[in-house]
Amino acid sequence: MSSDMVTALILAAGAGTRMKSDKPKVVHKILDIPMIQLVIDAAEEAGADRILTIVGHKQEQVRAVLGPDVECVHQPEQKGTADAVIVAKDALADSTGYLLVMCGDMPLLRPETLRQLIEVCRDRSMAVLTATVDNPSGYGRIVRDETGSIAAIVEDKDASPAQLAINEINTGIYCFALDGLFDRLAKIGDDNAQGEYYLTDMVKVCRQENEVVIGVQLNEAEEAHGVNSRAQLAQAGILLQTRINERLMEQGVSIVAPSMTWISPDCVIESDVEVLPNTTIAKGSTIASGSIIGPNSRVYASQVGENCSIEESIVLSSSMGDRCVVGPYSYIRPDVELGDDCKVGASVEVKKSVVGDGSKIPHLSYVGDATLGKKVNIGAGTITCNYDGEKKSATFVDDGAFIGSDTMLVAPVNIGKNAITAAGSAISDDVPDDSLALGRARQTNKEGWVAQRREGK
Repeated sequence: MSSDMVTALILAAGAGTRMKSDKPKVVHKILDIPMIQLVIDAAEEAGADRILTIVGHKQEQVRAVLGPDVECVHQPEQKGTADAVIVAKDALADSTGYLLVMCGDMPLLRPETLRQLIEVCRDRSMAVLTATVDNPSGYGRIVRDETGSIAAIVEDKDASPAQLAINEINTGIYCFALDGLFDRLAKIGDDNAQGEYYLTDMVKVCRQENEVVIGVQLNEAEEAHGVNSRAQLAQAGILLQTRINERLMEQGVSIVAPSMTWISPDCVIESDVEVLPNTTIAKGSTIASGSIIGPNSRVYASQVGENCSIEESIVLSSSMGDRCVVGPYSYIRPDVELGDDCKVGASVEVKKSVVGDGSKIPHLSYVGDATLGKKVNIGAGTITCNYDGEKKSATFVDDGAFIGSDTMLVAPVNIGKNAITAAGSAISDDVPDDSLALGRARQTNKEGWVAQRREGK
């Protein structure tokens, strides 16, 4: 293995009791992404060749979030940060290069910050990421010597009054040379207020070996924002949301009300997209140029083409071509494919269906388990009766068909090319091409019936 190899070790074994949750702290979501995944993404973007995650409290939930491809190491007891690294000794037996130690509850770290920390650690035993804050209470203090290198990291509970006045803090993010790391870790004791094994004591060990420990100070202290409570979780979401929205606006996206817009970091939004207030775009969605999303809309795990409009609607796990119009008050459920120039109008629900180019479902309809060809028109109040109480059946509507208002298409059924169904029909048999289908009873008028009823006759 290369001596320049970087392994990231994510510490995620703690319970996070201040969250008051049955879930481990690190699986709570920020902008719809588990916070530990945000940490892993930052490590990977920073160039980590391998990711190891230390798990402990309710580890099965953490493993489920990370998936089977992420390497996990179990820490039986949470005896401190140094102990968390020691339990990974066997997993790191064949690794060389550098170990980037990160906290699973710090979702705001930027990849470029981590790259800088790694670079500073080249040819050294240890580097520490630090931050200067207005209120350092609760954090370990950075004590520097006359050369500016780190002389010690003193935990808040162990600090003297003079040390408590220091406002440069330890973020808990480190980079170590793997060569000799575990020999140094073996020299750490638990003689402190918590009775735990602190990675911070590695500074003392390195200095005893005449090693210089370098501190990399954050330009923006918010990157060091840790999450220990619901309030801090919400604050992290606001900070990340602001960062994402500012980046998108710099790239040519118009966000009318940034504080009322939530976009996941894994989404791709092209220039000249306009995002209106109270809109959420999440789970890897892509929005192509010229589209207008919102207000009051949610797009989740979906692909939206150019020059589309989604107004006061929900789009889930679906795709649409160019120049589509959705809403207001539409509900696009998973597995819907809209072609180009489609319309899904007011109060329409579509589920697991393909809608061909130029087809329109203007209002007050339900289309499920259906395939609509090109330039199909679905009249108001039309529904596909796709479920008989036991199984789902499909509806096929060919190119150019016109479905009259208030038609019930009783699946399985096929409507031919350019066919028409009369308004108010229940269609349960196939309709040939170019045919008119009427599926309603003949109207009967009983003249004078109302007056007779009123008179009691």
